[in-house]
Amino acid sequence: MILTVTLNPSVDIRYNLEHFELDAVNRVNNVSKTAGGKGLNVSRVLVQLGEEVAATGFLGGSLGEFIRAQIKELSIQDRFVASRGNTRNCIAVIHEGQQTEILESGPEIDLTEAQEFLDQFKNFSKEAEIITVSGSLPRGLKTDFYGEILEVAHATGSKILLDSSGEALKRALGCAHKPYLIKPNQEELAGLVNQDIRTEQDVMDALRDPMLQDIPWIVVTLGGQGALVRSGETVYRVCIPKVEVKNPVGSGDSVVAGFASAFSRKLSNMDTIKHGVAMGVLNAMEEKTGNIDPEQVDWCINRIQVEQLD
Repeated sequence: MILTVTLNPSVDIRYNLEHFELDAVNRVNNVSKTAGGKGLNVSRVLVQLGEEVAATGFLGGSLGEFIRAQIKELSIQDRFVASRGNTRNCIAVIHEGQQTEILESGPEIDLTEAQEFLDQFKNFSKEAEIITVSGSLPRGLKTDFYGEILEVAHATGSKILLDSSGEALKRALGCAHKPYLIKPNQEELAGLVNQDIRTEQDVMDALRDPMLQDIPWIVVTLGGQGALVRSGETVYRVCIPKVEVKNPVGSGDSVVAGFASAFSRKLSNMDTIKHGVAMGVLNAMEEKTGNIDPEQVDWCINRIQVEQLD
């Protein structure tokens, strides 16, 4: 089983408008509402890949119940902890080739709820060899909370794939026990090592930063340019096929799902990289966030090119 952690999930509301006018009434017929948050995007892709998946984090209020109902329909095992605060909405307005987002901050988690999560996570992690941890920390949790998750996972022998950014990621990387994989994009990597990153060589130099040592896998996603992946001391350049991009949102989450699935299946390094990066490409080809077409997996993997760099 693969466990996904989404500490600050949301109901993602997507409005598609031909025109969006400020200070006016905008009526919309094309609306979608889905269980959202980076970790739940990972969960959906894993299910589409045929993996057994459980999801945890915090859920509260009627929106939390909406998410519970949706993941049940997807056969995702519900391991979420109840919070007294209400789960948030995140609204995306698609208009005239642009996307305007309105993101609620979400509930504040108190110390009792945080401890309850950690207590339950100790049991959940015993069942999962692979655990993905994605997204931001909700209000109320200390910035070293991911470090506490890493400590628990180390004790149970679980591998943590951590997809976060900013201070929460920096604090996690300063812990004694490191994540098994991190997946920064180019901008997030620059913030992590405090330097400009514009070229492939800049990425290569950043991957040698002392902060990033002792992390078995680092996947630096580069959008349409593919990715650079460091496994141990070896760096690989990953080139992806040209495809019609319908919605790139969630492609990073899909890459995390692909790597989690590959680790669960114990694929070789080369096959792991192709499998992981391919999921990001397949997500970009779909309208819905955090979705792939399973029938296209082999096609895409066969078109991923991986080159080992000196």
